[in-house]
Amino acid sequence: MSLKIVQFNEPILRKKGSKITAFNATLRKLADAMIETMHDAEGIGLAAQQIDQAIQLCVVDLRPVDNKFDWEYNGTRPPLDLFMPLVLVNPEITILPGKETVYEEGCLSFPQIRGDVVRPDKIAVKFKDTSGHAHELICTGLLSRCIQHETDHLNGILYIDHMDKDTLLSIDPELKALKKLTREAAKKT
Repeated sequence: MSLKIVQFNEPILRKKGSKITAFNATLRKLADAMIETMHDAEGIGLAAQQIDQAIQLCVVDLRPVDNKFDWEYNGTRPPLDLFMPLVLVNPEITILPGKETVYEEGCLSFPQIRGDVVRPDKIAVKFKDTSGHAHELICTGLLSRCIQHETDHLNGILYIDHMDKDTLLSIDPELKALKKLTREAAKKT
């Protein structure tokens, strides 16, 4: 079942998510629905705030992406198919030493709006799966960026918050148009 993705200017996107404490069938069902929604929208990540829930849950799937990135999952380097789609419950990121990179990012809550964002290239993320088992993933490149982007959502931070002034100015007309559409849609409900 595909869920509705909320658009920019919805207050939920600025809400910090609550920690998840119940690891059960309801959580697994929600994560599955989020994965389906992400795939249907042709995205590579989706956070709970984007489906109108302020909880610490996000999903990521980079299997269809032809990009160079590195990873170590629980101390090994398994094929992506063994752990993706990835469900991250209560993720906690640690920035690891290394360079920062500039990359053009988009977001399912900002359709067709892209802009350059600077992020650290290498991170470690500790998280639980839907059964409550703890995991650690160390990653670089697009996988690192995607996890940072989705974890930001869980804390009420948007990718536009990381853009420099010039980049924001360049997408300002699109942001204003999306805000207007979001307001009009809210009036109809």
